[in-house]
Amino acid sequence: MLACAPTSAKFHHGVLLAEEALKQGLRVYLYCIDDAVAGAADERIRRLIEAGAHLFACAYGAQQRDLPRDDAVTWSGLSTLSDIIAGTDRLLCFN
Repeated sequence: MLACAPTSAKFHHGVLLAEEALKQGLRVYLYCIDDAVAGAADERIRRLIEAGAHLFACAYGAQQRDLPRDDAVTWSGLSTLSDIIAGTDRLLCFN
């Protein structure tokens, strides 16, 4: 889960960990909330999707920030985040 702006070093660190997890053959679900919703269009995130990551982003956060929503992202709410958390073996959060 990413909650920090795409310009943050923590965002970059989260992306790097997701890349490494994909290389190890792990299933990666990435959920962007708060300031991280602006990063849903980031090219680093797009490469993660192309490599097999599942990207979700907070629809409400995008609406509050007046960000465009595109079809490469699954826009959802906190109930989806709750389901993702419940179904994961390991959760990392960067905020």
